[in-house]
Amino acid sequence: MPNAEPISGCAGPVSVARACAPTFLAFAGIAYANSPTKNDAALIAVDTNILVYAHREDSPFHEQAFARLESLANSKAAWAIPWPCLHEFYSIVTHPRIFNPPSPQHAAIDQVEAWLECPNVHLIGETASHWGELCALLVAGKLTGPRVHDARIAAICIQHGVSELWSADRDFSAFPTLKARNPCLGQD
Repeated sequence: MPNAEPISGCAGPVSVARACAPTFLAFAGIAYANSPTKNDAALIAVDTNILVYAHREDSPFHEQAFARLESLANSKAAWAIPWPCLHEFYSIVTHPRIFNPPSPQHAAIDQVEAWLECPNVHLIGETASHWGELCALLVAGKLTGPRVHDARIAAICIQHGVSELWSADRDFSAFPTLKARNPCLGQD
């Protein structure tokens, strides 16, 4: 069951037990206003399911996802979270039909704020060229219905020069120009 008690010694927002490490919170300032460029080397983006696994201790992949996100947060390398993945994260972890009990609203918000405090994280979203990139992916993959959301995430990642998307969703294999990998499987 989630623990909403503050973790002593942490500055800033605190999440559920072990869902945010003190290292996620120890950084001063918010760097998410900076936008990564295609010149950033090896930019990794994180999909919703990895965020959920890292946050929810009842996830069978919690330990692996938490460790991988912690390694990103503690590195000096830039990493990214697509805006739609943050929205979807909040929606999923607070949904009572998905988790019993769901994460309390304040715990989900605190978790997002903890990620945003990492100085090397960048929030990425649609650019002016988004429709063209998305349309090309939709047509090439003959995608409709619920797969459009994955194409949206892929288009955002491609637009921002993401070199690898961490996801447990195999549907991203439909986008050959975006390397997707499940970091919970231990493959490097």
